[in-house]
Amino acid sequence: MANIPVGVQLYSVRDDCARDLPGTLAQISKMAYAGVEFAGYYGYSAVELRRMLDDLGLKPSGSHIGIEQLAGDALPKTAEFHLALGNKHLIVPGLPEQYRNTPKAWLATANLFNGFAESLKPYGLRVGYHNHESEFHKLEGQVPFDLFFGHTNPDVIMQMDVHHVIAGGGDPLACLKRYPGRAVTLHMSDYLPGDQVVLLGDGQAPWKEIFDLVDAQGQTAWYIVEQESYHGSPLASIAGCLDGMRRMGKV
Repeated sequence: MANIPVGVQLYSVRDDCARDLPGTLAQISKMAYAGVEFAGYYGYSAVELRRMLDDLGLKPSGSHIGIEQLAGDALPKTAEFHLALGNKHLIVPGLPEQYRNTPKAWLATANLFNGFAESLKPYGLRVGYHNHESEFHKLEGQVPFDLFFGHTNPDVIMQMDVHHVIAGGGDPLACLKRYPGRAVTLHMSDYLPGDQVVLLGDGQAPWKEIFDLVDAQGQTAWYIVEQESYHGSPLASIAGCLDGMRRMGKV
């Protein structure tokens, strides 16, 4: 079986990071997470962030960035930042409406991402897209998720969020099969009807089948936990999610 490291998306503990990023990273390291995915940098430079991670034995599993950070003259600056950080995966987690409000817009966006991927190749970096529920709500009879990933080349990462796929009416196993090897980083969030706070491993997502398929495809570099809502504290919640991964034999 593939030995895929488990990271956590820092949006899960966004308020803790805003108060004390170094202390929050230290607690994440003690939980035995292997890495973190950024969703903002809290005023720190790439060099400072890299030093924090190195000191704690953490790796950057990716970063969520706005599409504007990849456009025009911004792209080289973005690339330089992430090279200094040691991060290879630049993931856009959502799009302004003009990029996604019609099938034609989605096709143009797919072509735009193909261009981003080509421009990032000389830096050794990859670009990707993170879905939410809306990508599975049909537009003029077509599924935006398929409009996008069906028209991007394999260099564009499919960061599939399992919860959002199911909540949007999609099938995560079908997505993995339809775009084999594209899920270079996979967002781990469970699903239970009517429960937005269910922890990883306590819901109904078909994890065994997902793990088996990911192992067979052999291209996933990171599992990334994301827990957006909580019954208790955010840090306790991501610790509980890591326990869920442990119960499923992935830690």
